[in-house]
Amino acid sequence: MLPIRRFYRSALVVAVGIALCQPGRGVADGPSYGQMAAFDRYAIANRSVEVVLARSAAPPSISSNANVLVLTMRGYETAERGTNGFTCLVERSWTKAFDDTEFWNPEIRAPVCYNPAASSSILPYTLFRTRLALSGAAKAVMLQRLQSAIAEKRLPAFEAGAMAYMMSKEQYLSDSARPSPSWHAHVMFYAPAADGADAGASWGADRRGSPVVFDNSHRAGPEPWTVFFVPVGHWSDGSASS
Repeated sequence: MLPIRRFYRSALVVAVGIALCQPGRGVADGPSYGQMAAFDRYAIANRSVEVVLARSAAPPSISSNANVLVLTMRGYETAERGTNGFTCLVERSWTKAFDDTEFWNPEIRAPVCYNPAASSSILPYTLFRTRLALSGAAKAVMLQRLQSAIAEKRLPAFEAGAMAYMMSKEQYLSDSARPSPSWHAHVMFYAPAADGADAGASWGADRRGSPVVFDNSHRAGPEPWTVFFVPVGHWSDGSASS
């Protein structure tokens, strides 16, 4: 059996070859993306490549036994069933903050593995956003429907203990992320929604020498949680992360 890293690179070569033969794929024009692109710009042509990319979000000791979802024109579907309660998938740009200029950026690939608590209370929001995006809903409509679903309790409440891994060396989180589009290998911890200029104080976030980063991008969003990033020193394949 090929090591996961070597297999991913082999599968990626195949997928890129297929993708280059399809119409509509390519680099988006300009730094701002005003509307959703064609579905094939967001799709990964080879299902096996998407499975491996999704699993690369976490170390194999976690991701190899996780549920794996892949994106289809109907939304995310289960590609492989796991046994440990984790769920791995590759999120697309419409999970970003609604005021993010890259909300429709088709280049975004964000492999993530949610733990059981996040699988039941955070993941449903991604699935909901995805169904709306693929239905052709405009961003303003997506926001309004998401707000309504939360107010009407059609989406789950925040669950304590929710966290996720984002340690894929192949992630592409932003055109402008530093030090690279993959930013850093990191884990995410979710806490109840917090407002105010110093919302991360109880975590010691953004303090000199602290490894905890408060995610300001979602603080004004409708989701009922706050996110803290903790960069880690290595990618899921064990290689060093800057």
